[in-house]
Amino acid sequence: MLKAGITGGIGSGKSIVARVFNNLGIPVYNADTAAKRLMESDPALIDSIKKLFGNQAYSGSSLNRAFIAGIVFKDKEKLRQLNELVHPATIRDGEAWMKLQSTPYALKEAALIFESGAQSQLDIVIGVTAPLHLRIHRVMQRDLISRDEVLKRMENQISDTIKMRLCNYVINNDDHQLVVPQVLKIHEAILLSIAAEKK
Repeated sequence: MLKAGITGGIGSGKSIVARVFNNLGIPVYNADTAAKRLMESDPALIDSIKKLFGNQAYSGSSLNRAFIAGIVFKDKEKLRQLNELVHPATIRDGEAWMKLQSTPYALKEAALIFESGAQSQLDIVIGVTAPLHLRIHRVMQRDLISRDEVLKRMENQISDTIKMRLCNYVINNDDHQLVVPQVLKIHEAILLSIAAEKK
């Protein structure tokens, strides 16, 4: 089975694109959702997070997201250390999930595929891009945060231009070009490449 990744900067619309692939019968592993689950269910990861941030990092068995966010969005070193704990656990979990799939290909949706080194576990990567002003607007609307807060979050991701150059396929989600035809074209290209390899 071919392992594909889907990535893009914050506000690019990765989740919308992933849903279209999912509607075509392609299973999608969401790395953000998985990371949140693992931070509350993986004993070794929980222990490491407590060592890094103290017991205040958890409220009972729930991750104290506000407390951690308050630290990592101000301290790049702490964010790097947190990512060094969470990314390997999520990559392992994603690998285990991929082994359970039986479709011609499956997708891993993650904002930080290249930043985390997860691309080494994937056969192809699909990028989702959108103009910066649109991405900022979308995140401000979605997360009810200020423009400055969005820009701070963007600082932790490699630039969209570089990211898209590293991808095998790129989907433009700029509110002008329709997303579904772009997804269908890529879906067909992947299925054709899988069929060609089997010959």
